[in-house]
Amino acid sequence: MRTRRGGFLKFAAVFEGGLLLLAFGFGGLAGIDPIAALRFDLEGLAYGLVGTLPLCLVFQWSYGTRAAGLTKIRRVLVDRLGPFLAACGMADLLFLGFLAGITEEILFRGFFQPWFEANWGWLGGLVFSNLVFALVHWVSPLYALLAGLTGVYLGLALDVGGERNLLVPILIHSLYDLVAFLAVAASYRAGVSR
Repeated sequence: MRTRRGGFLKFAAVFEGGLLLLAFGFGGLAGIDPIAALRFDLEGLAYGLVGTLPLCLVFQWSYGTRAAGLTKIRRVLVDRLGPFLAACGMADLLFLGFLAGITEEILFRGFFQPWFEANWGWLGGLVFSNLVFALVHWVSPLYALLAGLTGVYLGLALDVGGERNLLVPILIHSLYDLVAFLAVAASYRAGVSR
């Protein structure tokens, strides 16, 4: 179990770190600072925490439903990620949740959304950045659709409160991933994948 955990954490760190390299590399080429909109303030913290609740409620419903497409997604997640997540402790899962939330939001909301906005306006930035987000989260067509819709939610959260703050989608994404990782690990431990 220890080897599985260590290898998984290293893989996740290298993969997600690669997303940061992409964000800053593409950003340098395009003249976009992917963390320009990152502000650490109480308003962003509050919006991030409150904004996590709707996604967690949707996740709880979708994870517990018996709808065929959603059951298949749950089974794939538990079968593929369950062994690795179940080998992790709470500190590891926090690390993984925040690692994914920070790196993916810097790439997708910090670089891609402003880059697409520069060419196609606000709506184009929201749509096109989340088409890319959906494609890189492709597990099945339904999963990609749900990831894309989640990305739209995160893209809208970027501008909540009237002033763009990358902290908001980072917190929502990170905490949402933590909840999902906990659920997948618990399902794997309980032998609930089918």
